[in-house]
Amino acid sequence: MAPLQLYCLPYAGASATAYLRWRRLLPAHVCLVPLEPPGRGARLDEPLLRDFEALADEMADVLCRQLERRVGPYVLFGHSMGGLLAWRLCHLLRERGHALPQRLVVSGCAAPTRRDPGRLAALRGDAALSADLRKHGGTPEAVFADAELLRLTLDVLDADYRVCESFRCGVVPPLPLPVHVFAGLDDPIAPADLHAWAIETRAGHTLDWFAGGHFFLHDNQTEVVGRLVAYLSAAPDAGTGASVSSPAASAAAASLLPA
Repeated sequence: MAPLQLYCLPYAGASATAYLRWRRLLPAHVCLVPLEPPGRGARLDEPLLRDFEALADEMADVLCRQLERRVGPYVLFGHSMGGLLAWRLCHLLRERGHALPQRLVVSGCAAPTRRDPGRLAALRGDAALSADLRKHGGTPEAVFADAELLRLTLDVLDADYRVCESFRCGVVPPLPLPVHVFAGLDDPIAPADLHAWAIETRAGHTLDWFAGGHFFLHDNQTEVVGRLVAYLSAAPDAGTGASVSSPAASAAAASLLPA
């Protein structure tokens, strides 16, 4: 099977290296490549960006450089803020005349037309940000116990929330590629906000549900990667139609992963 690049964008407050643990679950023909925004991970010394379009342009530059070095098919994946960025990258790549990904996979992310940027306006200051981290889960307790690490995390989270707050959805044509949506059964994102991804594509979409809250991808790593691999292994031009799956179906897909 031809090699396939899986480019992954992080959620707010995180580094794209959080996805590296998936590598042991992926088949040999899939190469996971973290796309790191500035101000974290290997780009820690670079200034954080606080505007959505500025960050999207920067990440489009990063992806274009990757595509020049890594020729072949690819897929974009992003969780929460990363999902919104991945969607925007598809449109920026089309505007720049670059080859589009075979598929877009967004996780824990309301559709662009259903965003509520004002929701984040009150989340300012260390106390509010720390409380929000704890509410959503997904952050190791060791982060809260380490003052330096917590400071770094809160700075990144604050910048990323300002990025999300600045997002405005313009009028764009549907993407000519399948869109797959992953969601947590206990995530506060409304189902209607997830189903609204259907209008962002003219090549079919799917919606997969997993047990857990906003960070279901950590709680159900094997099931999430299993479902992802099932989509990555599908024919590039295979139409998805419109379908919704259950946690049981996602668990079945996980059984296809390499031992």
